[in-house]
Amino acid sequence: MHDFEIFPEREEGPGAIYIEAADKVTLKKIREMTFVNAKEVLGIIYSSKTGNTQLKWRQTRRKNGKVTGEASPNALVNLVESGVITQEWVNSYLESSKQQGQNDNSSKLSTEPNSQDNT
Repeated sequence: MHDFEIFPEREEGPGAIYIEAADKVTLKKIREMTFVNAKEVLGIIYSSKTGNTQLKWRQTRRKNGKVTGEASPNALVNLVESGVITQEWVNSYLESSKQQGQNDNSSKLSTEPNSQDNT
């Protein structure tokens, strides 16, 4: 059984995870992770330990939201596997980035889907 109101948080710095919610209660701290019960999640901020990924998810309507930021290839795989973004979106984004890169030699990856479901 999964409780969709339980989220992990990690202190600021590399590997930080922060949950913004209308109602949030700390449940338990295990090593560097704090588990919270969050109702009405408004946003999630994530920074990878390597610093290669910096993502923000903001609620747009109910459980739908928008992901913005820079993501490593590994983070993109994890986002597809978890259902945050689709493989089709990644393929389309990479194709448009490749075309843009030919124009301005840019190679940064960023995820900015219009609206994605976080379920």
